[in-house]
Amino acid sequence: MFEAFETFETSRGAVALHGRKGGQGAPLLLLHGHPQTHVMWHAVAPALAGHFTVVMMDLRGYGDSGRPAADPGHVVYSKRDMALDALAVMQHHGFDTFQVLAHDRGARVAHRLAADHPAAVQRLMLLDIAPTLAMYENTSEAFARAYWHWFFLIQPPPLPEALIESGPVRYLRSVMGKRHAGLAAFAPAALAEYERCIQIPGTAESICADYRASATVDLEHDRADVAAEKRLTQPLHVLWGEHGAVGQCFDVMRLWRDRAADVSGLSLPCGHYIAEEAPALLLAQALNFFKP
Repeated sequence: MFEAFETFETSRGAVALHGRKGGQGAPLLLLHGHPQTHVMWHAVAPALAGHFTVVMMDLRGYGDSGRPAADPGHVVYSKRDMALDALAVMQHHGFDTFQVLAHDRGARVAHRLAADHPAAVQRLMLLDIAPTLAMYENTSEAFARAYWHWFFLIQPPPLPEALIESGPVRYLRSVMGKRHAGLAAFAPAALAEYERCIQIPGTAESICADYRASATVDLEHDRADVAAEKRLTQPLHVLWGEHGAVGQCFDVMRLWRDRAADVSGLSLPCGHYIAEEAPALLLAQALNFFKP
């Protein structure tokens, strides 16, 4: 799927970071969501590489990146720490400033990356999320039913980890297959890669740690930004699937306008997995928004 891309390995501290790089032009960082890997970009990355130097990475805890042990304060999987991973990857390739396209969990990392390092992030496009704090504060029964894993994964260890480890592929197929497009939305080779990676030892612990951080320390960081009236200053473009829970349960544009100064966005006729359900539409939006 990535014949024109080269694989890279780097690290930040003791955490190994894995990804692929290809193309030429202005640097564009791609960050994936849960429970996937950088392979989720297979339908758009080759075309983007015709205009940009595309860097895709596996977030810590996912894919072939490292799985550091969680800590009691959930700092190790905070989006602040994961954003530093992304910054290290781009600096590894010689890029101090870059643009970001990110989905789901990766979009939450991208939000924190842009907030904490505004000089590094020039523009960002976020796929199918509203701000984490706003989503927790405005949770409805409909959202809780659709995003049940948000509330399952944050339960105290070891129960969520044990249940995932009893059938990691079953867990993945349940989370991904019960959304709008079902499993038919995923190329067989991509789905096989997601299934391989979720079976790597330590993945269940890392996934739970990621979500526990989002429900604790990440909210502290977000509340501090709100209290300081700190907003994103970069151009922000948000896309969401009209058949997905985020757009159906939240006023996506209003919530992002509360957190960013320059926001545009729209819904697309698909579900949550925009890059795989509607790659042509996403590509058109990306080429229009990002600066080569």
